[in-house]
Amino acid sequence: MSVLVFPAIDNCNQVIDHLIESRRTIRRFTSEVPPRELIEKVIQAGLLAPYSGIGVSREDFRRFVVIARESELLPQIATLLKRRAGALYIQLEEQMNQNASLKNRGEAYLSRLKFVSQQGVPNLGKAPYYIVVAEQRGIPPVEQLSLAHCLQNMWLKAVALGLGFQLLSMTEQMANDKEFCGLIGIPVGEFALDGCLLGYPEVVPQPPKRPRMNEVTKWLT
Repeated sequence: MSVLVFPAIDNCNQVIDHLIESRRTIRRFTSEVPPRELIEKVIQAGLLAPYSGIGVSREDFRRFVVIARESELLPQIATLLKRRAGALYIQLEEQMNQNASLKNRGEAYLSRLKFVSQQGVPNLGKAPYYIVVAEQRGIPPVEQLSLAHCLQNMWLKAVALGLGFQLLSMTEQMANDKEFCGLIGIPVGEFALDGCLLGYPEVVPQPPKRPRMNEVTKWLT
């Protein structure tokens, strides 16, 4: 039986630990535009992420759409995101009024939807790049898991390149929006979507609070 041997990389364990520990959600970007080659390196890292592989094309399982801050399409895209947030706000509010349990758990998200529907998506138009990632739908429907792996790779690569990264989760809600998909050139309904903002960070937040590992881990022997 052959043994898979990975090439030795000095201090690779320390490097990956550093990247994971250094990762932050960036909410303030500078006006400086990163070079295109850095953005392409982030995208390449996303392309290397695993995918479901069941019922999807091996040549067309994942696509990337890069929307620059100066793009003429960005105002239209921003309007569509606001409109979708407003529709989700109305829908969730109605559901919460009929479900006490949902009302207790959904207040924070409802407030977020209201803000986006009125003010727009924070940092869209401020960060130099908005990247939409599209993952082909398959059976079973695990495309959102594949997108999570993809964005994880992109996020860590962005940290390694000194770039700021912010998930733009509202993108997920646009997969069946004909106008949005038409603007970015993705077949409506055929792909799941997610997205992120990229640029240079103006402010890097403090490390997030996490529980101790031994407090949340159970070993079964």
